[in-house]
Amino acid sequence: MNTTLRLAQQPEADELLGRSPLAALVGMLLDQQVPMEWAFSGPYTIARRMGADDLDAGAIAAYDPEAFAEFLKEKPAVHRYPGSMAKRVQQLCQFLVEEYGGDAAGVWTGVGTGAELLARLKALPGFGEQKAKIFLALLGKQLGVRPKGWREAAGPYGEANCFRSVADITGPESLTKVRAYKQEAKAAARGK
Repeated sequence: MNTTLRLAQQPEADELLGRSPLAALVGMLLDQQVPMEWAFSGPYTIARRMGADDLDAGAIAAYDPEAFAEFLKEKPAVHRYPGSMAKRVQQLCQFLVEEYGGDAAGVWTGVGTGAELLARLKALPGFGEQKAKIFLALLGKQLGVRPKGWREAAGPYGEANCFRSVADITGPESLTKVRAYKQEAKAAARGK
């Protein structure tokens, strides 16, 4: 994995997301109840505060929970809910250590089908159905992870030429289109 993603809209943070499977997973985990750019810049901020140029699942999993939470709480905070998100990031890293030897890419390496990959993503702590489908679409659309049936497994997020989620963001213009889609979807939901 060494692609430039443009999810944080910050060159250094986006570079990390593109080369680090764990950073991409952690960014996706953080992507709730905060602006997407804030969530996806979180992995870079965490790595810097830990004095590293990448995230290490083993190091994060083994870190003292209170001290790790302080990394996320330090101003500017990594998330609106830094304490609970610190716990979730550690749970994700502990799972990756136990199930994949700490290798985040192990989640998608060697999968035969999109359905298998979706099941693996849904098994990750903090990844429900929607988050798993969006990340599956991100893997397929931008990171070249395309097992048979990946678009179908990603549901509407896997569709080509759409602007529904982070999977479709490749720069400021597509970010604007995704935001507009989300606003329309929220308005339609309120109108029901």
